[in-house]
Amino acid sequence: MDSPSMPKISTALSRLALVAAGAAVLAGCATPTPRRDDPYENFNRKMYAFNDFADRVAIRPVAVGYRKVTNDTSRRLISNFFANVKSPITIVNDVLQGQPRYAFTQTSRLVINTTVGVLGFFDPASEMGIDAHTTDFGVTLAKWGVPEGPYLVLPLFGPSTGRDLPAIVVDQYFLDPLAWYASDHDFKWHAEYLPQMAYLVTLRSTGIDAETLLQGAYDPYVFYRDAYRQRRLYKIYNGNPPMEAIQALQGDDNLDIDKLLEEQQQYEKKHKQP
Repeated sequence: MDSPSMPKISTALSRLALVAAGAAVLAGCATPTPRRDDPYENFNRKMYAFNDFADRVAIRPVAVGYRKVTNDTSRRLISNFFANVKSPITIVNDVLQGQPRYAFTQTSRLVINTTVGVLGFFDPASEMGIDAHTTDFGVTLAKWGVPEGPYLVLPLFGPSTGRDLPAIVVDQYFLDPLAWYASDHDFKWHAEYLPQMAYLVTLRSTGIDAETLLQGAYDPYVFYRDAYRQRRLYKIYNGNPPMEAIQALQGDDNLDIDKLLEEQQQYEKKHKQP
C-alpha cells in the first residue's frame, strides 16, 4: 500500500482549482505581467500537459458526475465539513508564523463548527462573525525569509516552487487529519482513502464553473503559472502585498508586453500539446 498517493492527487486537483482562485486575483488586484524567469519551462509544459490529460480523462468526469447527483446546498455542506477537518493545517502554521490571534480565531472556529455546527457541516462560526482564514507551510517558509525558488510543475502534484515543495510534505502528510486517518487504518480495497477521495472530488468540482475563463487564454500554461505565483504572493501578505513585492513578482518593469505575447504564441505553435 502506497500511502502518499492520495496527497499527490490532492495537490494536482488544487492546481486545477486555481482557475477560480487565480481569476479572483487577476480580476481584483494589481496584476503583474507574464513572467519570463521560468528556467524549467520545457519540463513544466510537459508536466502541465500530462496533468491536464489526467484531469480530462479521469478526474474531471468524476467531478462532473458529483455535481449531477448533488445540489448547491449539499455541496456547500460537504465543503464546510472538509474545510473544518483541515483546520489543523491552518492553526499549526499560524502558530509557526507567530500569529497567535489567527491561531486562536481558527481554533475557535474549529471548536464551534465541530460542536454547534454538527461536525462542521454547518458554519455557525461565520454567522457569529468569526471569519475563516487559511494558510500553509509554504507561507510559513516565506515569512521565515525562505526565497521562492524556481517555478515547478510536478506530475500529479501540479504547480509549486522550490519553497512550496516542503509544504507538500508538511501539510499533506503531517498536518492533514485525512492523511492521519488513512495512515492509521488499513481497510479492504484501501477504503481508508475514501474520505480523501471524496475531498478531492469536491475540490475539483469547485473549479468547473470557472473553466470558461481559460477559453480566452491563448496559453493556459502561462495563465496557471502566473495565477499560482500571484495567488501565493497575496496569500503571503494577507491579500495586501506592498508594491515592491508586486514589482519583484513582475521581474522586469521594462518588458515589451506585445513582444512577449508574440514570443509566447510562437512558442505555443512550435510546441503544440496533444
